[in-house]
Amino acid sequence: MGEDVKLKKYRRLYDQIEGYIATTDDIWARLATIEAVLHHKMQYFFWTGVYVLIDGELIVRSYQGPVACQKLRKNQGVCWASVNTEKTLVVDDVEAFPGHIACNSASKSEIVVPIKDKDGKVIACLDVDSKELGSFNESDAKGLEMILELIHSSSVK
Repeated sequence: MGEDVKLKKYRRLYDQIEGYIATTDDIWARLATIEAVLHHKMQYFFWTGVYVLIDGELIVRSYQGPVACQKLRKNQGVCWASVNTEKTLVVDDVEAFPGHIACNSASKSEIVVPIKDKDGKVIACLDVDSKELGSFNESDAKGLEMILELIHSSSVK
């Protein structure tokens, strides 16, 4: 998918998700819905989930796809790198990433977006894997960051 095509799709999904999550302001419910929509609408998403920081550990909260690692080894892998740097990370080849945690050997590329509370503190991360190398790019980063802003929107109806 070209970058413009990807961003247009993320904008359409943003509008769709905004309607789905308008009935609650609970961020975990909103994230579960975001995961489900993304996982089923983005064909190259193999695994889509959220890891939450709980007592200094990254614990899986919710996900779509095959069974996941329940807890990620401290300060290893893409999720921890994203949480520690507070930046979105795009990894074209997970095998080339130092300390990569292989929860599923079918995963070949990955994008991780830190999730922040209303005060800007990282509390979790959105983790998306693909079965293909190089699936994610800057358009995915922008699109996912935009959609994650919905967890704090005040559109409860």
